[in-house]
Amino acid sequence: MKPTFDREAAFDDDYLYFYAELLTPERTAADVELVWKLLELEPGLELLDLACGHGRIANSLADRGVHVTGLDATPSFLDLARNDAAARGVEVEYVEGDMRSLPWRERFDRVLNWFTSFGYFEDDENRGVLAEAYKALKPDGLLAVETLNRDRLLQVYEDEIVTERDADQMIDRHRFDLQTSRSHDERTIIRGGKKRTFEFSVRTLTAAELRAWMLDAGFGEARAFGEDGEPLTLEHRRMTVVGRK
Repeated sequence: MKPTFDREAAFDDDYLYFYAELLTPERTAADVELVWKLLELEPGLELLDLACGHGRIANSLADRGVHVTGLDATPSFLDLARNDAAARGVEVEYVEGDMRSLPWRERFDRVLNWFTSFGYFEDDENRGVLAEAYKALKPDGLLAVETLNRDRLLQVYEDEIVTERDADQMIDRHRFDLQTSRSHDERTIIRGGKKRTFEFSVRTLTAAELRAWMLDAGFGEARAFGEDGEPLTLEHRRMTVVGRK
């Protein structure tokens, strides 16, 4: 069965509203520091932010002198990203598109895919995203994919998570399928007196599996790190796998 992924339902104003308390300026600053370290960034490098969202990471990197291109499939997020870039006085090229089909070949020094923006498609398509990133990179370029650490996730997996903001709620009911390694989510949004429910699922991978996928896509090496930038352990909640072309 093809994975359920209603992008328009999952990524909209409600997403930004309920995630605002998680994606704080402090969290963004810490993420940017980690990206800078793991991708060995320096001013002047060309970076592609795949699934850039509302420019949370992209605009901060541009502030530091990185030449950033952001790609996302959600027009409203791109509008927010452009407005934020203008307010900051930085130039970022924002492009509406699909990460499974990129128009660039050997253009970028670095490619970034952050905050569980990988794994929403079927396995062959997910692998295709890595192949497209590889093609978009210059020789010796780096790709960083940041997502949940599956080995840790299964230790702390919760059937239900309720996120509250004022009188509004986002209720996530989870089911993990060990046959497919997908985490299925039935999400109910109750906001402003209105209620809606939709479903989506994410393919979770172990570090070893994501590393193997990167090597299969052509990368010469790949290493996994935790949210503190140190080599991945079972205690790390999130992981970033970095591949070098």
